[in-house]
Amino acid sequence: MIEKEQNTDTPNGTPAGDPKEKEKVTAVPQEEIHSDDDGHNHGGEDTDSGWKSHWQLLLAIVILVVMLVLEFGFKLVPAFPADLIIFTAAYLLAGYNVLYMAYRKAKRFDFFNEFFLMSVATIGAFAIGSYSEGVAVMAFYSVGEWFQDAAVNRAKRSIKALLDIRPDQVAVQRDGNFVVVDPKEVKPGEIIQIKPGEKVALDGELISEKASFNTAALTGESKPDTKNKGEQIYAGMINLNTVAEIKVTSLFQDSKLSKILEMVQDATSRKSQTQLFISRFAKVYTPIVFALAVAVCFAPYLFVDPYEFNVWFYRALVFLVISCPCALVVSIPLGYFGGIGLASRNGILFKGSNFLDVMTEINVVVMDKTGTLTEGIFKVQEINSKDIEKDELLKYAAAIESQSTHPIGLAVVEHAGKDSIKSVEISNVEEISGHGLKGTIDGKEVLAGNTKLMKKFNIEYPAEVDAIVYTIVVLAIDQQYKGHITIADKIKEDAPKAIKDLHDLKIQTVMLSGDKQSVVDEVSKNLGIDNAYGDLLPEGKVEKVTALKNDGKKIAFVGDGVNDAPVVALADAGIAMGGLGSDATIETADIVIQNDQPSKIVTAIKIGKLTKKIVWQNIILAMVVKVIVLALGAGGVATLWEAVIADVGVSLLAILNAVRIQRLKM
Repeated sequence: MIEKEQNTDTPNGTPAGDPKEKEKVTAVPQEEIHSDDDGHNHGGEDTDSGWKSHWQLLLAIVILVVMLVLEFGFKLVPAFPADLIIFTAAYLLAGYNVLYMAYRKAKRFDFFNEFFLMSVATIGAFAIGSYSEGVAVMAFYSVGEWFQDAAVNRAKRSIKALLDIRPDQVAVQRDGNFVVVDPKEVKPGEIIQIKPGEKVALDGELISEKASFNTAALTGESKPDTKNKGEQIYAGMINLNTVAEIKVTSLFQDSKLSKILEMVQDATSRKSQTQLFISRFAKVYTPIVFALAVAVCFAPYLFVDPYEFNVWFYRALVFLVISCPCALVVSIPLGYFGGIGLASRNGILFKGSNFLDVMTEINVVVMDKTGTLTEGIFKVQEINSKDIEKDELLKYAAAIESQSTHPIGLAVVEHAGKDSIKSVEISNVEEISGHGLKGTIDGKEVLAGNTKLMKKFNIEYPAEVDAIVYTIVVLAIDQQYKGHITIADKIKEDAPKAIKDLHDLKIQTVMLSGDKQSVVDEVSKNLGIDNAYGDLLPEGKVEKVTALKNDGKKIAFVGDGVNDAPVVALADAGIAMGGLGSDATIETADIVIQNDQPSKIVTAIKIGKLTKKIVWQNIILAMVVKVIVLALGAGGVATLWEAVIADVGVSLLAILNAVRIQRLKM
């Protein structure tokens, strides 16, 4: 397993097709499953792992068993050359794939790979008359490959079934009637109809009054989500209770589900440090093993008297068989892939297996407040005005905030109603980062934001405003304070448990927010967060995270992934909350939590630790067994039988250990 086979044939000689096309079909890059160093096609989509496609191997095993029964049960051994012919036939049936790959690699002067290793070992066994052992090594090795194929195919089918749930047809309204077409033919602006029990094929806007959907495929949560007219609906959701009509907003290939599929596909190509180490290790390990096998065969000539070539050649063959690093190079990527799949089923998208490792090292989780620990759904609680009617103050506030996408601004606009600002003239609106907005409304200069904005423009305001705990929008018109609007947010239901679970894992929690310190302190106190800092501009958040990193902390930052891009980039792991509705979030973060639940931060950490634990179990298991059998083989204690059983056995155990991640529930 030394170099990735670049030719277009698979080990059985069938065309593999264009790799990029295959990735699109399987949603899993082939090279991830067996590393860039193997030359395998383990689990290619065109590889059938059923017994019918392996009849040659099964026939070879039957021949081997019959010959062994005759030899050891009835003491009947066919005379030469009949025995050679029979065993050669079984050998070719079991190993023609391996011999073919060894030949192709040898033509490129690539001799340090498992195909050449197994070919040399088994042909060598035939050369010294150990026919049954030569066939057994090749047959059991091929059985191991078969099971590896099956494991990888199962992993692919699992992740494909989980994510690639887009329907292949959809009812679209054309000429007054609904006709069934391929979703790829539907264009933005067209109306599609989704009946109860059907999956949504394309992203769009609900134009029916109300409908409930199962969003488990996207968020990992099966709890019904009721959507109202005008709300966004995403491909992959399942309609639960009534016929729903949706106005399509994006093409089939541009849907959020397609982007999630693409993200998971890309994730498998970003390798962890452990995988990269194993790849480098295999490139050094196999040539060394070849050299040691040669030494085992010939070095004793200098020290042993009498020296018997056949004895030491046989020991060298044992050495070669057990040295195959297949258990490591197959099971480790499969383990990480299982971790990515498990996370996906829980509504967590890792952008690479490297981030599974990063999450195991996190000792500080830094969180934004709004939209991360709180729902980010703000409601106007109170309007206080000075020398102006409340409705008039609200009109000015709504007019300027209509130019902002901030949740607080949206709450003001929603409370006022869009009709209230239809006739208002709005111009020259600019955002002052970390402070608020400045603009001209009906010819008057309006400032709307926090108290820092008032101080920046030297506008006096009542001292009691600073004592208000909740979020406020302070307004000044023509350089005069005119009042403030109190707005409240709600802490997410599972946020307290998330903080408690992080503390149980001995992870420090820090909250950073641009909101005023009194609000931040209130939320921090309710949740039990270790440290909380408010009144922060974006550069202030960067300073706090930099200080933590300078203390040697491993940091995960959890935010919206867009506004906090500098901090996300600075953190060891950038986690975005609620990436389902935001393309920018998916682009920015390393990890995306799709359903907005803070408790998924803990789930991501646990999945990372579980994956790493299983990977290291496999590494230790494989290395310990190989070292023991290598020593026994060199000492003449282990035969080719023990060598092949140990090699195939440890590979299968490692694969089964890796595959069990796919069965776990978090």
